[in-house]
Amino acid sequence: MAKFLNYHAVFFFFFLCLDPLILAQYEQDFHPQPQQPSTVPSIQVRLAGDKRKHNEGRVEVFYNKEWGTICDDDFSIHSAHVLCRQLGYVEAISWFPGSKYGKGEGPIWLDNLYCTGRESSVSACTSNGWGVSDCKHTEDVSVVCSEKRIPGFRFEDPLLNHIENTNIEVEDVRIRAVFSASRKRIPVTEGYVEVKEGGTWKQICDKNWTTKNSRVICGMFGFPAEKKYNIKAYKTSASRRKHKYWAYSVNCKGTESHLFSCKIGDRISTFGGNITCEKGMPAVVSCSPGLAFAPGSHNGFSKAFRLEHLLVRLKGGAQIGEGRLEVLMNGEWGTICDDQWNLQSANVACRELGFGTAKEAILGARLGQGIGPIHLNEVDCTGFEKSITDCKFSKEIRSCTHEEDAGIRCNIPAMGFQNQIRLSGGRTPYEGRVEVLKEHQGTLKWGTVCGDGWNIMAAMVVCRQLDLGYADHAFQETWYWFGDTVADDVVMSGVKCSGTEMALFHCSHDVKVSCPKGGGRHAAGVSCTQTAADLVLNAKEVEYTSYLEDRPMRALQCAMEENCLASSAVNTSVSSGYRRLFRFSSQIHNNGQADFRPKTGRHAWIWHECHRHYHSMEVFAHYDLLDSNWTQVAEGHKASFCLEDSDCIDGVQKQYECANFGEQGITVGCYDVYRHDIDCQWIDVTDLKQGDYLFRIIVNPNFEVAESDYSNNVMICKLRYGLHRVWVYNCHIANSYNEPEQQEYFSGLLNNQVS
Repeated sequence: MAKFLNYHAVFFFFFLCLDPLILAQYEQDFHPQPQQPSTVPSIQVRLAGDKRKHNEGRVEVFYNKEWGTICDDDFSIHSAHVLCRQLGYVEAISWFPGSKYGKGEGPIWLDNLYCTGRESSVSACTSNGWGVSDCKHTEDVSVVCSEKRIPGFRFEDPLLNHIENTNIEVEDVRIRAVFSASRKRIPVTEGYVEVKEGGTWKQICDKNWTTKNSRVICGMFGFPAEKKYNIKAYKTSASRRKHKYWAYSVNCKGTESHLFSCKIGDRISTFGGNITCEKGMPAVVSCSPGLAFAPGSHNGFSKAFRLEHLLVRLKGGAQIGEGRLEVLMNGEWGTICDDQWNLQSANVACRELGFGTAKEAILGARLGQGIGPIHLNEVDCTGFEKSITDCKFSKEIRSCTHEEDAGIRCNIPAMGFQNQIRLSGGRTPYEGRVEVLKEHQGTLKWGTVCGDGWNIMAAMVVCRQLDLGYADHAFQETWYWFGDTVADDVVMSGVKCSGTEMALFHCSHDVKVSCPKGGGRHAAGVSCTQTAADLVLNAKEVEYTSYLEDRPMRALQCAMEENCLASSAVNTSVSSGYRRLFRFSSQIHNNGQADFRPKTGRHAWIWHECHRHYHSMEVFAHYDLLDSNWTQVAEGHKASFCLEDSDCIDGVQKQYECANFGEQGITVGCYDVYRHDIDCQWIDVTDLKQGDYLFRIIVNPNFEVAESDYSNNVMICKLRYGLHRVWVYNCHIANSYNEPEQQEYFSGLLNNQVS
């Protein structure tokens, strides 16, 4: 039988060779040629399969209302470049065949994809056609994009320009202020609802317009709620004007994130070929801004705003209105598992925080992993709840880990802050000296910011204001960044920021500019990064490993050289004296989106002869004992560290090792352990009286390395010091519990350190 099949195959292919037409048809049927798409459909792309890295993963495409993958046949780095730019990254670093990030599901939408690299979307590249593929999901392609994002890139879902239940396509939506007084207000909170179609702005007829429609409109423009307005004034105004109406009505449920997710009704009546709104007028909305955006409150997140919303908070996001979502339950902050996490639930959280609807429901800890409990799972909201904790949810979280922490990205009001500031002279759009637009003698002019006292928290505000991510460095000298523009006059000085402000002008600064060194080479500068590390201490490790040791002075000479002992140690006999040391281990995890690397390169590392290794950071952690008044009573230990991966979570490989002048750092998903028996891993308590104290550890205390969240860098413990023993208990990250007094203290501590 097998022999017969072989003969049959030989005859079949011999026959094909004799007939070119049959051969051509065979090639067309079994090996279709890549086709140039006749139309370029709107699609959405995403990366999946790696929850720790936002810039790499399996490529997935949303087409025809379904997510699918791309086959690796004929894929190239040029196609990877197009995909990465479509996702907002500058370029592709590499790509991988063979489902490196796991097998996808659904259809394989594109096969034999060929891009030149110049296309704006992979839907414009040639391929076999949508859904035409002979591949399996074992051939799903993956890409690795650069961590640098395209400056000013705004991820806008192209599907939103196409109304879901119709073939109607519009270009934009806006709230247009009608009265002269309201036109001057920022943000615009009230006015006509208008859509742009065919290059023309058109009003929506208010027939059948509902408060649910208004709720959706307000949400998509960054406002949590709608309110009543003076309808008589609008009727009077409408009667005096001619209007150009959109041809369709709108019917929203009130839970949608965007107008285009609402049901679009039938065409409204026409008269003489013109769209009319008989006995009606343009639809009007009036929106209530969150407290952070209310008129007169534009000084960042005020204390009143924080106290208003004690049940939810955002952590780890670079921009206002984005972050890992955390909820307060039973007095402790925890995260939400991303099982069944969707836009409808994200909308509730965004509105609760004082923002509008959600642009994105973020899965897979893409904005860093949280700590502590996972409070909620399988959250199911109707969309009208006042708080995310009012939604249905499951308390069964055994299958969840912090690798599945949910996040949100919310719509916020357009404040125009990005137009008040710019970077000049940098080598890339992510760096440069800071220039601000300020009024001087009745005219607006660009000028520099004095570099005196300029620090990382101010740089954080600049990077946020420009939508460039997190601050990587703050520069007090920028003589090497003189650009094409000339803006040497100093227009701002004495800047001090908490790091949470929305704009640089919201930070405290001198009323009268004072900059002794001038604003030329000493102008302030920044470099920004789209990803950042996030260091968090393992509190339990400190509790488990704490003890007292009486160590002879003769064994402490290296520690003496490195200033690891109390000042009284200079009077202690080297031959017969000893010091009493409170010892402990510290385990520092990197839960962020980027590796934690030393501020300086190898050329600036310091060799310590006594300990026989290089220190890449001279100040990596402070260790202090405080009394009940939060006053330091035992001298803080400014530890000099050698950074490395002691261990990692499953699936993450170690990258950094101190030995043999190796590369130093802490990989995402790894941790560095400084054992209790290492020199300087202690506090000298020789002069301390017995009693109860607070034990404090601060990592990265001078903010020398970029992090997505500095508020979790402080750990606090209770400590009882006895005659022969020390008890350490109740160790926790300073912002992990609802303790207003401690939170106020630590906020002040962090702010004072950068002042």
